[in-house]
Amino acid sequence: MLQTGNTDAKADGRLLSPEDPAPFEIVNGDGASRVVLLCEHAGRTVPHRLGDLGIPESEFERHIAYDIGAEGVARGLSAALDAPLVLQRYSRLVVDCNRAFDSADCMPEISDTTAIPGNGTLSRPDRLARYEEIHVPFHRQVSRLLDRHGSQHRTALVSIHSFTPRLLKDGIERPWQIGLLFNRDDRLARKLMAAIVGLDDTVKAAFNEPYTGNDLTDYAIPVHGEKRGIEHVLIEIRNDLIADAAGQARWAEFLAAAIGAAVSIKGEVEDAG
Repeated sequence: MLQTGNTDAKADGRLLSPEDPAPFEIVNGDGASRVVLLCEHAGRTVPHRLGDLGIPESEFERHIAYDIGAEGVARGLSAALDAPLVLQRYSRLVVDCNRAFDSADCMPEISDTTAIPGNGTLSRPDRLARYEEIHVPFHRQVSRLLDRHGSQHRTALVSIHSFTPRLLKDGIERPWQIGLLFNRDDRLARKLMAAIVGLDDTVKAAFNEPYTGNDLTDYAIPVHGEKRGIEHVLIEIRNDLIADAAGQARWAEFLAAAIGAAVSIKGEVEDAG
């Protein structure tokens, strides 16, 4: 039987129970690289008090619940670059840690044609509980790590995501292998594109595909990247390329070489796309 849970029934006034994991995991927190890695959609966990959000277990295998393969790539990059990494443990269907509180996608009622009953008609207190107990601690930890990491001239923030080759809602093919997303600051994205092309000019990479970086559909870029003035980029990898361990290792190795080259480039790089 599908259970949507009931946050109003929690006796202690909290969403997360002692059985639930912390919202974040730190990997290689003392890494020496100038790169700091994020993976906001790594996990598929749902708090015990929310049940299964009213959807079948099979839906948690889809891209709507988490970014398929992104955690494996992020861990591989952390090891290869000796870079600290912050992973998010909860499903993006509970609260999307790369969206602002008022974004419709922060706690979606429908995700790529699938209705999420556990997200329907949420009260403001229920929304706040998810945001304050999962979203806020994750980004507070990111801020603490960035505060310790160094000056704006040293740190480069890289967020790892994946995208599905085709959405059910429109059926349009997405041919890119890599997307490099940015909003107002394209410094690192352009350096990284130049490095990718230099390593392998057959890789299908594009700027701001299949999404465009902006204040509504991103959180880490405007809050941690732009406000701090540090170089930053959100990397989207097509998830059929990283659905297994071999693919994750292959793309982690390639991107580690590209990122390493990009962060060593001084000054501006012209459009290489």
